[in-house]
Amino acid sequence: MLEEYDGRVRLVFKDRPLAMHTLARPAHEAARCAGAAGKYWPYHDRLFAAQPAFRRADLLAYAGELGLDREAFARCLDERRFAADVDRDIEQAQALGINSTPTFLINGQLVIGATSIEEFRSIIDKALQERR
Repeated sequence: MLEEYDGRVRLVFKDRPLAMHTLARPAHEAARCAGAAGKYWPYHDRLFAAQPAFRRADLLAYAGELGLDREAFARCLDERRFAADVDRDIEQAQALGINSTPTFLINGQLVIGATSIEEFRSIIDKALQERR
């Protein structure tokens, strides 16, 4: 889970690898390993650009491209250091009825699937108005 807060909006990003994408789970765990080294978002963005190239060798190459210590990254990945964290995110998503990606939860409102920036602005503006 990654959280950002700017005083008005709190963004929480959760992992939800889908079982039908067999290489998604290791990619999510790899992103957590990158996050432990301070490179979550650059690694996350690299994964999205490269999908579905998520074999172990690919994941290690992306870490190297971002200047991460490849040996430390490989240990983190091989030890599955963040497996329990990803499991918790999956369990929470299932409890909330989130079974597909992308899915967004904005002040309790589920927004499922690709959504236009205009629709997101509208939903977020409404949520911020309700908080006032």
